Amino acid sequence: MSFSTFHVARRLVLVATAAALWAPLAQAQSVFRVTAIPDESPTALARKAGPLIKYLEKTLGMKVEFTPVTDYAAAVETLVNRKVDMAWFGGFTFVQANVRSGGKVVPLVQREEDEKFQSVFITSDPSIKTLADMKGKDVSFGSQSSTSGHLMPRSFLLQAGINPDKDFKRVAFSGAHDATIAAVASGKVQAGALNISVWEKFVNDKKVDTSQVRVFYTTPGYYDYNWTVHADMPAAQQDKLRAAMLALSKDTPEGKEILELQRATRFVPTKAENYKGIEAAARNAGLL
Repeated sequence: MSFSTFHVARRLVLVATAAALWAPLAQAQSVFRVTAIPDESPTALARKAGPLIKYLEKTLGMKVEFTPVTDYAAAVETLVNRKVDMAWFGGFTFVQANVRSGGKVVPLVQREEDEKFQSVFITSDPSIKTLADMKGKDVSFGSQSSTSGHLMPRSFLLQAGINPDKDFKRVAFSGAHDATIAAVASGKVQAGALNISVWEKFVNDKKVDTSQVRVFYTTPGYYDYNWTVHADMPAAQQDKLRAAMLALSKDTPEGKEILELQRATRFVPTKAENYKGIEAAARNAGLL
């Protein structure tokens, strides 16, 4: 083999090797990954994600995968570290991601319901009729990083002059809204706080006996959930995603299925400034 022929062959080998090394990366970049805070059971989250994933595949023209995470902190880290492209956050997890990334995350849309979201306090104890009646009781929140299952309920308790860490006999964290309902229904705790939409879904699906478990306090409204992306995502793709979410309508079978599973009337634009109140509540409660 001549010197020049050797170098041509060597170059071809190097090119082939480089192509082989880059192939997995190129393939990885052709997949759009979505995650969500695990505020419900894995089965419920997967069911909610399915039709939306199919819709995004069609809209984006690429493969879309739902990537479940083990806890709220993992949802924050996966987006901040760009291991996923889009995340369903609660207001507090958005704030955590925004702080953690140095302002490098962008909230695209929220449900119309999230402009004035609420939490409910539930009990199976006949003696509990007000927030003050929870003193000396065992009380469950959801995840420690949950907006509607912990942060905002805690914030409203503090505003009412009740310190959960001092006034309750025991504070438990169930990890998810449906688990809080189960803890109250089973008598593990006397009261619990959770997001109003999960409670209403359980009532509508007759998964909770309302003659035994009842709401005794509903909080004022606050901004909550949103779909968030990393700020490094190209603006054109952000615009495409936002437009796809805003285009969902209950007037079409596809839109109706997606919106009902997301417990949304429709999606509306949102912005980071909407969550300043959540950030202030978190700092005031010593959670940020």
